[in-house]
This record gives sequence, structure tokens and C-alpha cells, in this order.
Amino acid sequence: MINWFTVKLKYTKQLDNGTLKRVTEPYLLAGMTFTDAEARIYEELGTTIRGEFLVTGIARTDIQEIFPFDGSNVWYKCKISYESPDADGGKSKKITQLMLVEAGTVKEAYDNLAENMSNLMVDYKVISVAESPIIEVFYPKENEKRVEPAEEGPMKGMIPNEDFASEKASNPIDELEANE
Repeated sequence: MINWFTVKLKYTKQLDNGTLKRVTEPYLLAGMTFTDAEARIYEELGTTIRGEFLVTGIARTDIQEIFPFDGSNVWYKCKISYESPDADGGKSKKITQLMLVEAGTVKEAYDNLAENMSNLMVDYKVISVAESPIIEVFYPKENEKRVEPAEEGPMKGMIPNEDFASEKASNPIDELEANE
């Protein structure tokens, strides 16, 4: 299962005016475990960031969906809620989810969210749309998709060992009677 992690990096960044400043920036990336997330951030940004950088924090996030849009790299955290019927009692249960939407303005983020949520079969309410400090999102790699093995037979993938093969299949009861 792929999880989303917020990884905070501390490094020296050259600003637009040429000055150097020590900054801490959050990045969002997909990974299986915390260790995987740390290894992935070193892989993704190790060649991009000049000099040393330090991972100051890794936290699992509760973002349900990510909707990239225009490549503006400005991300908005959108909180929605909707009601879902409870399977046991028939009462409706309020569900709140966080979505990350890429857009240039808050209005564009709201519109992109509405467009992407248009196929949701229940009525939802947008609770908040706020700019997120996330600098960049790193999506799951194609080779990280987990493939479940196909079962074709009882011993698929096993190679018989000829040391234990016999020409005649033995019956354990016959062997016991023969030893008595």
C-alpha cells in the first residue's frame, strides 16, 4: 500500500537576490514505509540541492487524493466532508477527507476540486481551501506497484530436488509394517 509522507528538509538555499539562507521546506512523496520515504527523498533531491541537506522530519499525511493541474507548483489543501450511510445501523456517518490540488489561486483550486469531484455520487461540502507549504510532490514510481503472484498450481516456482525422488512412491504405513 502506498502512503503519502511529508518530508521536511533543511538546507542552504540561494535566493533570487543572490543571498544564501538556511531554509526548511516540506516535500510530499509516496512511499511504502518511513525508511522508503527517507531513501526516496535522498534519491530525488540529492543531485538537485547543492551542498548538504538534512532530513529534519518525516510524517505520514492523511491526504486522500492529489489533483495536479497546471504545473504551477502551488498546492492547496482542500478539506471536504460528506455523509455516508452506515452499513450496520442505517445512520449516516460524516466523513472528512483532505485533498491536495494544484492551482494558481484559491478560486482555481476550488474549481479544480469541483471538477475532479464531479463524479462523486454523494453530495459533499467544501469546508476549507488553504495554500499548502508543500514545495513539490513526488508521485509513486511505476516499479513500486505491487504485483500479487498468480497462482497456477500447488508448487509453482518450486524445483523438484532429485535427491529425494524415488522411482516408486512409498506408503508410510507399508514402511512401518516392514520395519516391525
